Amino acid sequence: MDCSVSNAVLKPKTISVNGVVIPREAIAREVQNHPAAKPILAWQAAARALVVRELLLQESVRLGVDAVPLSDSDGRRETDDEAAMRTLVEREVPTPEPDEAACRRFYEQNLQRFRSGDLYEAAHILIAAPRNDAEARTAARSTADTILAAVKSDRAAFADLAANHSNCTTSASNGGYLGQIIRGQTVAEFEAGLERMQPGEVAIVETRYGFHVVRLDRRAEGQTMPFEIVRERIAEYLVASVEHRAIAQYVAILAGRAEIAGISLAAADTPLVQ
Repeated sequence: MDCSVSNAVLKPKTISVNGVVIPREAIAREVQNHPAAKPILAWQAAARALVVRELLLQESVRLGVDAVPLSDSDGRRETDDEAAMRTLVEREVPTPEPDEAACRRFYEQNLQRFRSGDLYEAAHILIAAPRNDAEARTAARSTADTILAAVKSDRAAFADLAANHSNCTTSASNGGYLGQIIRGQTVAEFEAGLERMQPGEVAIVETRYGFHVVRLDRRAEGQTMPFEIVRERIAEYLVASVEHRAIAQYVAILAGRAEIAGISLAAADTPLVQ
């Protein structure tokens, strides 16, 4: 292979905005703020973010934006460039405040978001088996079936069976007791099994870890939070959502008027807010 051709293909393109070059060193520093599955994707995301930054800075100069850097409660101060971009966006991209009707409509359409999770109190006996070992899974299921039958004939035997047979080292010494469980604390398959059960029931639940003989002792139903409690949170979310879209549209307008070389902004949603 001709090395000169190979190097030409691999060499990153020079990226510029209206003739202003984005230094490769700046892109390399920005990469850390854009984690991605592949290095090239992180590089592209970083390059787009700096292109958007340059677009906004050039526009702030064109419009003669007069910006005063702000400081936060910890004493951190905006750079002049950060202040210029913030002031430009505040001036040119107004974000309307959502009214009561919009907030209530979002609440009613997304009630599940504002519901506290169910609380479960349960115990289990885990018969472990690798997910990809069919023979071990079959044997584990057979053992779990035997234990389930023993528990159903003598509920008081659960603790001893857990101590002698469970592969869960955390709960085995405590009679298999898991304590109180809320959504997100266990794997999805286990949570789905709990949701299907009724208090007092003992059943087998299969997960990626094997087979669990599960005893559900108690379930406390989650509650939907009143609109009044979450209204402010909804308003903040709606403002952020509208602002996100508005900034993306504004950046698209600036990009459409600019001469951008070396990269396309088409793949970026809103690089400014990454």
